[in-house]
Amino acid sequence: MSDKHRPPEGRYAACANGLRMHYLDAGEGPVVVLLHGSGPGASGYSNFKGNYPAFVEQGYRCVVPDLVGFGYSDKPENVDHTLGFFVECLKQTLDAAGVQRCAVIGNSLGGAVAIGLALDYPDLVERLVLMAPGGMSEREEYLQMPGMQKMFEVYLSEEGVTPARMREMFESGLVYDRGHITEELVAERMHVMELMNGHVMVSMDIPYLPEKLSGLTCPLLAFWGTDDQMMPESGLLALAREGSNMKMIVLSECGHWAMVEHEKLFNRECLQFFQA
Repeated sequence: MSDKHRPPEGRYAACANGLRMHYLDAGEGPVVVLLHGSGPGASGYSNFKGNYPAFVEQGYRCVVPDLVGFGYSDKPENVDHTLGFFVECLKQTLDAAGVQRCAVIGNSLGGAVAIGLALDYPDLVERLVLMAPGGMSEREEYLQMPGMQKMFEVYLSEEGVTPARMREMFESGLVYDRGHITEELVAERMHVMELMNGHVMVSMDIPYLPEKLSGLTCPLLAFWGTDDQMMPESGLLALAREGSNMKMIVLSECGHWAMVEHEKLFNRECLQFFQA
């Protein structure tokens, strides 16, 4: 894979648990942490390259980690990737980066990790932005979603993940407008895919979280696309009913990547939320 599509490499945190976590660190000011979702070739840069520079321009320091098992971060094969494990690795990374207070943005898996971090460390997380976060529906419901089925079909197929199958996976539910699936994006994700092992996907264990949302003490901003084929609509309803101190934005003509398909709106709403 050509290096021109290689995501930028930033810093590495030596976590107290012995693992190394990669993260991009840009700008100065109040800290915003951006947490990506799962899937073949996922990384922080790939999810948020259209967002974090806009926040940096407005005076924020953006920390964009690759969650353990993804991107340039370590990929241990001897542990289950539970929510607690993701939170542990993230907190130790933020400690290493000197982050004491932050707003956290999380998409999909990253949304579940953001919720877990805010619940475990309420003095750390002062604001929370969620885009179709994981853990809002039961596992059986997720496995019935067309986009989720396609992701596991592609990831576990005998031929492996090819550029054509990567594109097919994206077009089956991650976006409403297929124009967002560019050759650059596919090549970028394929480059990261070469670094992955399958353990993170098969050992991932995110619990059902709606009944825990009442324990959140920080303000929430939530986004959900009406054309999301990855997350069941039951998750949208659970988040709306159980979340408090929350503004929810439901977007038409939008799949699973609100921050990509509605980039300007997303950036504007987040900045207003940070400054409120």
